[in-house]
Amino acid sequence: MNEITQQVWGFTPVSPSGEGGGEPVVLYTMTNANGASVQLTNYSAAIVGVTVPDRLGKMADVVLGYDRWQSYIADGPAMGKSVGRYANRIAKGIFTLEGNTCQLAINNGPNHLHGGPTGFANRLWEGRVEGDRVVFGYHAADGEEGYPGGLYVEACYDWDDDNTLAITYYARLDDEATQPTIVNLTNHVYFNLNGHDSGSVLGHTLTLKASRYLPTDETAIPLAEAPASVEGTPMDFRTPHQLGERIDDASCQQLVWGKGYDHCWAIDGYPEVDSVLKNTTLLPAAELYSEESGRFVKVATTQPGIQIYTGNWLSGCPQSKSEGYAYSDRDGVAMECQAFPNTPNRPDFPSVVLHPGETYEQHINYEFGTR
Repeated sequence: MNEITQQVWGFTPVSPSGEGGGEPVVLYTMTNANGASVQLTNYSAAIVGVTVPDRLGKMADVVLGYDRWQSYIADGPAMGKSVGRYANRIAKGIFTLEGNTCQLAINNGPNHLHGGPTGFANRLWEGRVEGDRVVFGYHAADGEEGYPGGLYVEACYDWDDDNTLAITYYARLDDEATQPTIVNLTNHVYFNLNGHDSGSVLGHTLTLKASRYLPTDETAIPLAEAPASVEGTPMDFRTPHQLGERIDDASCQQLVWGKGYDHCWAIDGYPEVDSVLKNTTLLPAAELYSEESGRFVKVATTQPGIQIYTGNWLSGCPQSKSEGYAYSDRDGVAMECQAFPNTPNRPDFPSVVLHPGETYEQHINYEFGTR
C-alpha cells in the first residue's frame, strides 16, 4: 500500500497582462512498504525521482532531474517528461491523414520532434490521486501544434512493493471529433543506476530483446530499409554489452551522426499488426544493469519500439537535483518505449492513427531490483 503525499512546488508565472498563471505546480511522492519512492509532478506529467536500494540496501535517486520546477520549462533533454502528441521525429514536420496534409512545427533540424516546441512536455497537467495511483490529465485543443482533433490524454502512475513503476497512457478524441488524429506517447526519463549525480553511465550494461533496429539518415529519420538486422553491428545488444564498449566506433556512421546511441529498436515478438492499438500484451524490451551498485531496471511495454538515447547532449542543461552538480553528456540513458519514428509517413510501420470512438492505451513498466 503506497503512501502518497503532495506538496506545492511552486506556481506558474502570471502573464504580463495579469491574466493566467498562478496555478500550483505539485510534487507527488509515492512511497511503498519498503521505503522506496517515486516523485512526480503535474508539470509535463514528469518523473522527478526514483529512489531505490543498491545491493547493500543503500538508497539513492537513480533518475536525472532538477531541484526546482522552473528548470523543467522548455529544457532540451525533456527530463522525465511525458512527450507527445507524437514522440520522436516526423520528417519535415509533415504528414497526410485521410487526404488532409498536416504541417507541424520544425523544431529539430529539418524535422518535428516530440510534439513541437511546447507539445505535451511543456504544459501543466491536471493531477489527482486515485487510490494507490497518481493520474495526470491534459486536453489538447484541435489544431494545437498543428495536430488535428481535440484530444484528452491521461498518464497514470502506479508504484508497488516490488519496486515496479507502471505507466499507462490513455488518449481519446473529443466526442465531437469526426476526423482521426495520430498519437504516440512515451516518457523521457533518464536513468543512472549508481545515482543521478554519479557521472557517466557508459559502464552500465544494456541488454535488448531486439534483433532489428531502425537505421536513420543524418537527421535521425528511419531509412527505407528500416528495420534492419543488428547482426554484426554495434547495435547488437541481444547479449549484454556496456554502453561505452562501442559507442565511439567511428566506423559506424549511425553512431557518428547520433554522437552515440539515439536509435529505435524493434522489440522482438511484437505482433505484425497494422496498428499500435492492437497489441495488449506486455513484452520484455530491455534490461539496464550497473555492476557498481548492483541495481537493474527491466523494461516491458506494449509498444513496438524502444528508443535508446545515451544522453549525448546533456551538457549545459539546468542544474541537477544536487547543489553544485551539473549533468554532463552521457550521465544518463533514456529508454523510451514508443511507436517507430516517422510512422505517419511510413505505411509499412504499425499505424499510429486514432479514430473517433477509439481509445489509445499503452503500457510501460520499469521494474527495479538488485543482484
